[in-house]
Amino acid sequence: MGTPQTTAGRAGLDAILARPAEALVALDFDGTLADIVPDPEQARAHPGAVAALAALAPKVASVAVITGRPAEVAVRFAGVAGVEGLDRLVVLGHYGAERWDAVTGSVHAPAAHPGVDAVRAELPGVLADFGPEGEIWTEDKGRALAVHTRRAADPQAAFDALRGPLGELAARHGLIVEPGRLVLELRPPGMDKGVALTAYVREIGATSVLYAGDDLGDLAAYAAVEKLRTDEANPVPGLLICSGSAEVPELADRADLALSGPGAVVAYLRELADRLP
Repeated sequence: MGTPQTTAGRAGLDAILARPAEALVALDFDGTLADIVPDPEQARAHPGAVAALAALAPKVASVAVITGRPAEVAVRFAGVAGVEGLDRLVVLGHYGAERWDAVTGSVHAPAAHPGVDAVRAELPGVLADFGPEGEIWTEDKGRALAVHTRRAADPQAAFDALRGPLGELAARHGLIVEPGRLVLELRPPGMDKGVALTAYVREIGATSVLYAGDDLGDLAAYAAVEKLRTDEANPVPGLLICSGSAEVPELADRADLALSGPGAVVAYLRELADRLP
């Protein structure tokens, strides 16, 4: 089992091991529990992920998957519905705007932001100026729209060229642009993985937290854990794990422990489960 490279990370792991019934294990989905694939619709949980979560979940306060995907889609792609041992699992979709609870099997969500429909109508016209159809393409998440450049002849150049126009389009309709690994997501403001994580920590009264992620959207969750760790009134020790680091060094630089990708994350979760009573 990997050893955290920082004092704060080691303290977070020690707290989880000492009082697992009060620990929250929170994880991103794409790139953390599932490998990054060219077509996001083909993403599935890494082999062994569900079994590792099922072994870990009964021993901690809760396991949470925090993702930019719709909660229902993440549940389906992860294959976690109806799995024995996952009663304490929640999926916080759309950066926490949606919530699926394993106990009820239902999704709770507020009304959609009206700006998403307006952007959906205008987006094809904006993208038409940036390459052939299929090279730059849109993933419709219902409450958000993600523009992918991974298939472009020069993915990074396309990503950089689109940031300005998509930022202007989003701003006109009250949305923000969230950059990721060769993807730009246009979504409503006011909710991110950090907000969702902090709220859930406080809701369940967690006294320690592990968070694992792989992308720029996970930086907000990293910041939330760092703030929780230094809260003078109610400090919550935490462990930050980076799943891979080649594309997002900003995350690896702030992690307490860097793992090579979803396969290594799954192995770590299984080893953690084995160490807990």
